Amino acid sequence: MSKQTLQIHSENILPIIKRWLYSDKDIFARELVSNACDAIQKVKILCNQNEIPKADDFRIDVRINKAEGTLTFVDNGIGMDADEVQKYIAQIAFSGAEEFVNKYKSSEEQDQFIGHFGLGFYSAYMVAKKVEIDTLSYKPNAEPVFWSCDGSSEYIIEKGQRQTRGTEITLFIDKDSEEYLEEARLRHILKHYCSFLPVPVYLGDTLINSHSPLWIKAPSECTSQDYLDFYRHLYPMEEDPLFWVHLNVDYPFHLKGILYFPKLRRDFDTTKTSVQLYCNRVFVSDNCKDVIPNYLMVLRGIIDSPDIPLNVSRSYLQMDRTVRQLASHISKKVSDSLGTLYRNERDRFIASWEDASMVVKLGILEDDKFYEKVKDFLIWKNTENVWKTVEEYLEGNQTKSKDKIFYTRDENHASHFLNLYRQKGIEVLCASNPIDPYVMQHLEKMLPSITFQRIDAGIDENLLDKDREKTVLDASGKTEASHLAEFIRNSLDDDKIAVEAKSLASDALPGFVVIDEKQRRMRDYLMQLDPKDAASKMHVMGGHTFVVNTNHPLMAAVQKLNRIDPELSKDLVKETYELALLSQREMNPSALNDFVARSNRVLEKLVTLIGKNMCDHA
Repeated sequence: MSKQTLQIHSENILPIIKRWLYSDKDIFARELVSNACDAIQKVKILCNQNEIPKADDFRIDVRINKAEGTLTFVDNGIGMDADEVQKYIAQIAFSGAEEFVNKYKSSEEQDQFIGHFGLGFYSAYMVAKKVEIDTLSYKPNAEPVFWSCDGSSEYIIEKGQRQTRGTEITLFIDKDSEEYLEEARLRHILKHYCSFLPVPVYLGDTLINSHSPLWIKAPSECTSQDYLDFYRHLYPMEEDPLFWVHLNVDYPFHLKGILYFPKLRRDFDTTKTSVQLYCNRVFVSDNCKDVIPNYLMVLRGIIDSPDIPLNVSRSYLQMDRTVRQLASHISKKVSDSLGTLYRNERDRFIASWEDASMVVKLGILEDDKFYEKVKDFLIWKNTENVWKTVEEYLEGNQTKSKDKIFYTRDENHASHFLNLYRQKGIEVLCASNPIDPYVMQHLEKMLPSITFQRIDAGIDENLLDKDREKTVLDASGKTEASHLAEFIRNSLDDDKIAVEAKSLASDALPGFVVIDEKQRRMRDYLMQLDPKDAASKMHVMGGHTFVVNTNHPLMAAVQKLNRIDPELSKDLVKETYELALLSQREMNPSALNDFVARSNRVLEKLVTLIGKNMCDHA
């Protein structure tokens, strides 16, 4: 057995870097400006350690020369001597930042470097046919160095012309990349990637990074106006956010950032994150789906962490334990901030709840740890416009509803039926969000002692007037209520509709439709899967119940009318039933034409009947 050494040839690896390492050619500008920024950071460290005289005129310049077809990146950073050019430029994938870090170890945030892999410089060959470097090291008596390479395995190195410390990199742009010689195009790229770098970056006379990265400040140093101004800078076309969460973590990883809760529009895509990912203030990606939990995808803002593991081209995340920890911590921080807002500024919390509730409710369904943190401020508005938690509802209604929580879609849904609950002093919560039924089901799982029931999903004992029940038996052994139920059932002539006759506490309601809570939830679930097929599947699952009020005068009237005009009596029963469906938003749209035709027919017959009676009494 013999050991051999892998042979890596630059003529083979350069085409790989040029064509395959980076997914986007624009990244070359980010890499070269980042390298320049690192070179300046090194000078700052040496200044702080008194190895070289203090300096404060640091800057990076990007220059376009369309006549010569060149782009030049200039910095007044640490520079290089001939040996360093041979070491860091001629040896592909040798990281000068890594070697410098090992020599001048520092935990200070301002001393951190952007580059680590030693490949960023070679991204220039994605757009350039030739690259030249003119550099002068900070070291005393150092001579300037000139380096030139056309992308092949050969290069030229000789004495350079540069007179001041720093590096000048000139790219001779390929014909197929001449778009990068357009100032507007290059400005857009630099703004995209380099807007928050710690060193001034100029394109010609234009300062690229004029805005300070607010997230690097301590939360105590930021005002509400600062947060709003920063949001407007990031999202100039959006409404102001509801509130925000400032992330500032030093252990077990470094993480800074600001997350904003936006106002949610109807067309808001909850699956696409608008949070931008940065690494040491350099833009990496606007896809943070691995760092941000799914239920927080609607948030906006920036997160920045030098500990986030990136691929070699620094274009996207590589999943590992750190990323999962980051996601967990962000979730915890969001829930803690929501809890603080609820306890300290409840009015502001409630004002923001309509938008923020979607985030919280999705989190409850997806993450049990998140549920444990937010369950104490999961609030619902009741029909009297008062916000309550589940616990507060149960405490206030224990004598009437015990462990049952009554709800409705909103104050206007089945309002005629809702009045029954109001008259009996039973509190009803509003659940208008499409996600609410799933949240309720989850709460029933987490709190087995409670159940949620929509007001038209059953007949609560509190709604009945037992003193007026029609319980007297006739000669056939049936009660008056039984006779009424049988008459209504025969008039409807539909075996899928069950009928019950009850003595309701209010005489104002002739009848209403009851659909079992579990059946309705299943129907709503099927409706989301296939709205067209949901109705037919509902019939397979079972029908519903039409509850008629034995105390309403209409019920007695239609029975008497049956002796005079059976057809009109039958139409009135169906009209009463379908009016209940319509008021409870349960009518199938396909039945609306028949309902309107019947309504007109009933009105015409009633007018004729009344007119005849008036003539008979004239």
